[in-house]
Amino acid sequence: MIVYLRGLILGFSIAAPVGPIGVLVIRRTLANGRLVGLFSGLGAATADMIYGAIAAFGVAIIAHLLMSLNAALHLVGGLFLCYLGFRIFVSRPAEKPAEVTGRGLAGAYGSTLLLTLTNPATILSFAAIFMGLGVSAGGGDTLSTALLVAGVASGSALWWFTLSGVTNLFRTRLTPAILMWVNRVSGTIILIFGIIALLTLRIGG
Repeated sequence: MIVYLRGLILGFSIAAPVGPIGVLVIRRTLANGRLVGLFSGLGAATADMIYGAIAAFGVAIIAHLLMSLNAALHLVGGLFLCYLGFRIFVSRPAEKPAEVTGRGLAGAYGSTLLLTLTNPATILSFAAIFMGLGVSAGGGDTLSTALLVAGVASGSALWWFTLSGVTNLFRTRLTPAILMWVNRVSGTIILIFGIIALLTLRIGG
């Protein structure tokens, strides 16, 4: 349980900084409700779990392949962020929350899973953190490593549950005019993240 709790705290801390995924989850929660926001966050949590497992268990071949594809994934992620940012910026707030369907939840989950997976450098972050915790890649106690990865996934999911819940508390108090500005501000922020990703790729490439 101690190993699991360490992973949970680690996963919560890694997910907490509000980047493009956080902005996207906040905006989707305000526009479509808590469930859509939560599923968006769970997509990111799943990607954290996948990359955390690769780093913790030392799947060197997969890790090397992903890092070799870093430029292509970086490009896809940057373009996707630009597309999302533009779509959000020009969208008008709905008069009432959209009716949540299975397809809508799957789309919310899949889009953030894709966005998070387009940053394979996350593997290096997890690898460095796990080495600091004494988890050697490909070695050590398999059960403890699995519990640590499960804790990371749980901690990440807990953050997205908290963020979507807190955001939802303010949702009913917002007027259409305020929601319009939420769209413009969040769309601009996400678009900027996308542009920075593309510029970084150009400079580094």
